[in-house]
Amino acid sequence: MHKYNRTLYSLITILIVYTVSFVIFVFYSISNFAFTDFYKRLDLRRKLAAEQMLNEDPRNEDFKWTYENVENLDKQHNFIVEFDQTHTILYNNGLDPALWKEISKVGHANFKIGTKFYSTDVYMNDGKMYVVGVSAENYFYTHHIAYLRNLLFISVVLGVLFVIVVSLLVKRSFLRPINGIINEVEKIGSENLFLRLKETEDKSVLNKLAITFNRMLSRIETSFETQKNFVSNASHELNTPLTSIIGTADLALSKERTVAEYQQSLTKIIAAADNLEKKTNALLLLARTGYENNGSNFKPVRIDQIIMDSDLTVKAINERFHIKTDFTLLPEDSMKLKVYGSSALLQLAFSNIISNACKYSSDHTAYVALGALDNSVIVLIKDEGIGIPEQDLPYIFDPYFRASNTGNFSGYGIGLPLARNIIRMHNGKLNVSSVLGEGTTVRIELPTVTSF
Repeated sequence: MHKYNRTLYSLITILIVYTVSFVIFVFYSISNFAFTDFYKRLDLRRKLAAEQMLNEDPRNEDFKWTYENVENLDKQHNFIVEFDQTHTILYNNGLDPALWKEISKVGHANFKIGTKFYSTDVYMNDGKMYVVGVSAENYFYTHHIAYLRNLLFISVVLGVLFVIVVSLLVKRSFLRPINGIINEVEKIGSENLFLRLKETEDKSVLNKLAITFNRMLSRIETSFETQKNFVSNASHELNTPLTSIIGTADLALSKERTVAEYQQSLTKIIAAADNLEKKTNALLLLARTGYENNGSNFKPVRIDQIIMDSDLTVKAINERFHIKTDFTLLPEDSMKLKVYGSSALLQLAFSNIISNACKYSSDHTAYVALGALDNSVIVLIKDEGIGIPEQDLPYIFDPYFRASNTGNFSGYGIGLPLARNIIRMHNGKLNVSSVLGEGTTVRIELPTVTSF
C-alpha cells in the first residue's frame, strides 16, 4: 500500500512540476516575443529619425521629428546627441543626461530601463558623431503581459489544486477497492476457506483479480479439505475391513478347525480384503484429485463429447443402466461447448454422477441435458429415484457420507465428493437439489474457452 502511495505522490509531483514548467515556458516565450517585436518597431523609427537627421540640421529651430505612414508608439520620444572622442556631450536634443552612461557609444543597442524601451545607434555626419535614439513604452508589456502573468499564476494555482483533488479522488476510487480486497483476504484463513471475494459483472482489472483469487481459493480449499480429511477418513474407512480380517483370523486360529471352517474363514478374509482394496483405491483417487492436478496440463475439450463418452462408460459398468440425453439446446457455435480441462477427469466426474442417477432410480434411467450460455456451458443430470432427505443435503459432499435412505444400495460415498473436486479444479460449480421420493437434479456449470 505504501508503494501505491509513493507512486501516486510521485505522479502528483511530476504533474505539478510539468504544469509549472509549461506555464513558465509560455510566459517566457510570449514575453520574449513582445520584447523582440517591440524592439523591431523601435529600430524602424530610429532609422527613420536618423535619416531625417542626416537630411536636416537638428540644430535648426524649425527642426521637427516627422514620419510618413508610421504612427507614434505609446509615449514615444526621439533624441539626438552629438559627442566627441572622449564621449563628452557637445549637443543634446531630448536625452536626459542621467541616461548618457547607459547608452552605447560604439554602435547599435537595445535596452530597457523601467517600463521604457530604447533603441539607439551611432552615426557619422560631416565628421561628427551622433547618437540617435527612440524610446517608448511597450503597452503590450506593461498591460497585456501583466494580465497574462496574473492569469497564468491563477491558472497554475487552480491547476495544482485540480491535480491534487483529482489525484485524491483517483486514490480513493482506486485504492478503496484494493483496501476492500485486502480486508476480505485478511478474513480468510484455514478455518473459513469457503469465503470468497466479491465479484461483479464488469471487466475491470480488480474484478478479474477477484475472480482469479477465488479460483485459487477453490483449489486450495479442495486440497486443504482433502488433506484435513484424509487421515480421519482413512482410519475410519479402513478400520472396519481390517478389524474384520484380524478378528476372523484370530477366531480361526483360536483352536483347531475343520477344513471347511478354515475355508469359510479364508473366504471372509478375502471378502474383507477385497472391500479394503476398493476403499483404499477410492480414497487414493479422491486424494489425487485434490493434490496432483493443478490445471497446467489442461487443454480445450468439448463437453458434448465428454458426455457421450461418459454414457458409454456408465453403460459398460452396468448394462441395465439407461441414459437419455437431450442435445436440442446445443449452440451453433461449437466454441461455446469447449472448456479448458482434462477429458479423463471430467469423464470420471460425469460418469460418477450419471451412474448414481441410474443406480438410485427404480427404472435405472438418468436424464442428461446440455446447453450453453455466453461464457459457460450447463449440464443437468436428473433422475426420478429415491431422492435425498433434506437433513442429509448439507453433508452429501463429505467423503464417505451416505444418505440415510441408501442402505439398500451399494456404494462408498465417494462419487459426489470426487465429482465436486474435479469440477472445482475446472473453475466450475456443482449444485445438487433433491426432493425425497421424487428424484435428484445435479447442475454443473463450467466456464468456456471464450470466457478466458
